[in-house]
Amino acid sequence: MNKVLSLIILIAVVFFTACKSNKDLSDTEVATDTAAFDMEEWLKNYNEAMDKSPYRASNKRINDLLHTKLEVNFNWEKQQLNGKATLSFKPYFYPTDSLTLDAKGFDIREISLLTATGKTPLKFQYDSLKIRITLDKTYTRSEEYKLFIDYTAKPEELEAGGSKAITSDKGLYFINPLGKDKNKPKQVWTQGETEASSCWFPTIDSPNERMTQEIYMTVDTAFVTLSNGLLLSSKNNGNGTRTDYWKQSLGHAPYLAMMAVSNFAIVKDSWKGLDVNYYVDKEYQKYAKAIFGNTPEMLTFFSEKFGNYPWEKYSQVVVHDYVSGAMENTSATLHGEFLHQTSREMLDGDNEDIISHELFHQWFGDLVTCESWSNLPLNESFATYGEYLWREYKYGRDAADHHLDGDLSNYLREAAYDKKDLIRFQYDDKEDMFDSHSYAKGGRVLHMLRKYIGDDAFFASLKLYLEKNKFTSVEIHQLRLAFEEVTGEDLNWFFNQWFLAKGHPELGIFWTYYDETDYPEETNRLTITIEQKQDLETTPLYKLPMYVDVYHGKEKVRHQIILEEHLQTFALPCKGKPDLVNIDAEKMLLCTKEEEKEASEYIHQYHHAPLYLDRQEALLKLSNADDSLAQMVVLEGLNDKYWKLRSNTISYLSGLEYADKEQLKTKISAMAQNDEKAAVRAAALKYLIKNHPGADLLTVYEKAINDSSYTVSGMALAAIAKTDKEKGLAKAEELENRGDLKTFTDVATVYMQYGGREKEKFFADNCKRLTDNNDKYSFVLLYSRFLQRTDDAEMTKRTLPFFKTIAETDNAWFMRLGGIQALAELRDALAKKSENLEPSSDEKDKALLAETNTLRDSIDAMVGELIEKEKDAKVLRYLGIEVEEE
Repeated sequence: MNKVLSLIILIAVVFFTACKSNKDLSDTEVATDTAAFDMEEWLKNYNEAMDKSPYRASNKRINDLLHTKLEVNFNWEKQQLNGKATLSFKPYFYPTDSLTLDAKGFDIREISLLTATGKTPLKFQYDSLKIRITLDKTYTRSEEYKLFIDYTAKPEELEAGGSKAITSDKGLYFINPLGKDKNKPKQVWTQGETEASSCWFPTIDSPNERMTQEIYMTVDTAFVTLSNGLLLSSKNNGNGTRTDYWKQSLGHAPYLAMMAVSNFAIVKDSWKGLDVNYYVDKEYQKYAKAIFGNTPEMLTFFSEKFGNYPWEKYSQVVVHDYVSGAMENTSATLHGEFLHQTSREMLDGDNEDIISHELFHQWFGDLVTCESWSNLPLNESFATYGEYLWREYKYGRDAADHHLDGDLSNYLREAAYDKKDLIRFQYDDKEDMFDSHSYAKGGRVLHMLRKYIGDDAFFASLKLYLEKNKFTSVEIHQLRLAFEEVTGEDLNWFFNQWFLAKGHPELGIFWTYYDETDYPEETNRLTITIEQKQDLETTPLYKLPMYVDVYHGKEKVRHQIILEEHLQTFALPCKGKPDLVNIDAEKMLLCTKEEEKEASEYIHQYHHAPLYLDRQEALLKLSNADDSLAQMVVLEGLNDKYWKLRSNTISYLSGLEYADKEQLKTKISAMAQNDEKAAVRAAALKYLIKNHPGADLLTVYEKAINDSSYTVSGMALAAIAKTDKEKGLAKAEELENRGDLKTFTDVATVYMQYGGREKEKFFADNCKRLTDNNDKYSFVLLYSRFLQRTDDAEMTKRTLPFFKTIAETDNAWFMRLGGIQALAELRDALAKKSENLEPSSDEKDKALLAETNTLRDSIDAMVGELIEKEKDAKVLRYLGIEVEEE
């Protein structure tokens, strides 16, 4: 499972906090300032809740689910699944005469025992969540029994739930079921994690269960189906339907079962005789190999590292209105529609991290599965580190370390208000496990372990872990035991401090060199002192192996030290005063550091320390130095071999007082036109807009508007509009007329800032046409801000139903949030206008004031009504509405 939705959440926060209210209008006032959120109070309540949370043990195994056979068809009008399930069991160990199954919101017509002579009805009790079945006798662990269940699944009638990572938990989803939306295909797809497979078939919905499976799907002949395992047959039923038979002969957890149905295009690929296919919308068929084309090479790389790919095929499917980023269903990964990209869109960033993440899960998560959600990092930490490993192999260590640095930032952002154990047995809800600890921190912890024991031992340990535990569920200690068996070292110290405790080291570092003339007898004249500053009442005193590189010119000597004390000093041999002492030279530690260096050390670090993170740190520190030489070295970053550091350097330029501004202008203009990376070209344009607003750069901007990158083209359009409003509007109209929807948010931004009332038609006509969720969210808020600027009451009245419909009915929670925010901004703008209207005896002025207040109040009532109807806790929290925990 991939947390791509965190990007959308971040967008929501950025837009949201940009809209500040000037006056409270009602009890349903939407909070538009993050200061309204009391983090200290929230944290207090959260910690109290955690103290009350029960111990989350692995689910007890009474019966063992061996095999699931499903025969299903779909009622599109009612959004229901009609199913017949044949389930095979045996007692796990102790004899039993009963069975409890998870089955959420079903109509159950029959439950029978299947025998050689036929079916025997069984007694059962059903409370809409669990079926408690009385068996015909007491069975022992050597006896198998088989049940038949005839049922209907009704996911639309289930109470809404979910998390930030998985925003809904109804398991089975009908998309555009009646075909009313001509811009969206009809689809059915499933999402099982965490325990939502039981929303569409009866099962033991637990990660420590395993089953083989068969699925017979009856669908219209126009549709394509996908499921786990292999498609063994397709039977035309002669009535406009077809039954596809999928079988997976290798066991996996029930939450990994999947179905997808639509009029997909299938793009075929292969790897060592296995089918590797890509299921996409037909208009993206020609781009599928560009989107997914590195999958066979990933399969080779991961197989060489961890053992051969274990499943019968590997397919990937892109669906609409998905409730998460992606899901690692066994042999059939499901992706959200953001993976649909044209070749041009991929210039601004592809989704290869997600593709590698989900493929890595086929080993870590599917082949070997966490036995409880408390152990989720055994799935997600590994998949996150799989992204690093693929980047390192394919694109080099700079690209991998750049990604790893992002993981550190994500974890530290969360840890600033919520530190918790990585493997944690107390939580409020299992969905809480899908956070930056399980993903980002866990990936960083694995990286530290790799750097400590070395590559050979690391990969040998993981191969052993997978081989010993394949097709089973595991807990954290089985991972530790595999590493100990390979390395011969007791690693409890590492696992206890990193996996079973919360927090991270906070280090204070300094070093001293004792000159030979003052200390002629001393050989270890370099001393390094490190203090662990973290709160030792709540966070461990860490044992931290690390490397120290000591530089004299180009010569480097590496030492290994192990920090184990609160305050510890290390004495190292040194032939003269070092030019640089690079502590944690592998940049392996998950920690924060306070370390003061001279500018000359950072200059040496940029020139001689090899890693991306070395150069990144040096450029950042030197950009803040009041030193002409230091600032000249920063300029070297404009030519760094890695694109992110070139982009970062551009962002530092405004603060360089010693730099020649005209020379910089020339250099950045060239980068805007010629740098190989679109992100750098866009950053260069952004710098020019801000620092050189003159019309002499219009030719640069006009050339850039035709750039192959959408991001660069959009930045150029903004630059032209800021430089010359009329030219900007003309260019925006040109882009509008080309009809490329990916440019429409950029066009909307220009119209929002400079367009006349006639541009309202552009917003009204195109908002529903956009398919990218980020674009749609931005477009809705830009539409609202266009209306605020044009200040036309009649136009605003006409658009209110549009925003209300989005806020009330959109399937995506963040779009409903956007609809409410758009209305709240309109209301606040009218409130400000009302305050600024001077009291007057003039009848026109009085009428204007009355009209403004009436419109403001009607929108305020609409916002209140929408908030009252909204049931999604995420929407309410982002609106600053207090939500009571159940």
